[in-house]
Amino acid sequence: QVQLVESGGGLVQAGGSLRLSCAASGSISSITVLAWHRQAPGKQRELVARIFSGGSTLYADSVRGRFTISRDNAKNTVYLQMNSLKPEDTAVYVCAATTAAATYWGQGTQVTVSS
Repeated sequence: QVQLVESGGGLVQAGGSLRLSCAASGSISSITVLAWHRQAPGKQRELVARIFSGGSTLYADSVRGRFTISRDNAKNTVYLQMNSLKPEDTAVYVCAATTAAATYWGQGTQVTVSS
């Protein structure tokens, strides 16, 4: 089992920045992939960024060049640095951890970008 707790969401003006954090606990050593997803009102959940155990990353086209995913293994935390935010980035951002057995999800944190 893996437990995930997100923090760092909030209200920001367009062009601003936020950093989201996701603290993991439980069977940390079994995690192979950490990711951030988001879901805007009336839309399906979409992958924002993913970081693999070896450190490689993957980004959605809509955020590439603006968002950066990183992980601090000592703190069991994954981050999402979001720069040049746009109103269309408004969503609930959810952290996910994948193991060989399952994918675990956090509760999410709201990010609202005003124009």
